[in-house]
Amino acid sequence: MRASPLSLKGRALRLLSGREHSRAELERKLAAHEEEPGQLRRILDDLQAKGFIDHQRVAESVIHRRGAQLGAMRIRQELQAKGLDAELVAQAVQALRATELERALAVWHRKFEHPPTDARERGKHQRFLAARGFDGEIIRRVLAASREAG
Repeated sequence: MRASPLSLKGRALRLLSGREHSRAELERKLAAHEEEPGQLRRILDDLQAKGFIDHQRVAESVIHRRGAQLGAMRIRQELQAKGLDAELVAQAVQALRATELERALAVWHRKFEHPPTDARERGKHQRFLAARGFDGEIIRRVLAASREAG
C-alpha cells in the first residue's frame, strides 16, 4: 500500500519539526510543491500567525547551534541567507561580539595544540580562523595569546 503524498502544509510542518526555518527558507523549499498560485503564501501566513514560524527563534537557533564554532561574520552570513530582517541579524551579531575572543580561542585550541612556529604555520592558523568567520583583529589577538601561553 502506497502512502498518500503530504499536503503542502504537512510538508511545511515536517520541515519545521526538524528545526526552525525562516519564511524565506520554507518558500524556497516548498515552492515546487505548490499546486495553485497563492497556496503557499496562505499556508505560510497561517503558520506564522500561529507562531510556528518565528524569525527570532530562527536567529537564536542558529546562534545556539553554530555560535561555538563560528565567528560573528560567518553567523551574519548564515542569518542573512535565511532571509532574516537586517535589524534582527544586526542584534544577533552584536550579542555575539561580546564573546568573540573567547569563542575564537576555544575554536583555535580544538584544532591546534601549539602556537605557530613559522610564517607558513601562522598563515595556516589565520586561514583556519578566517574561514570560520572571525575577523582580522580577533585572529591577531588569538595568535598573540597563543604565543604568550605557549
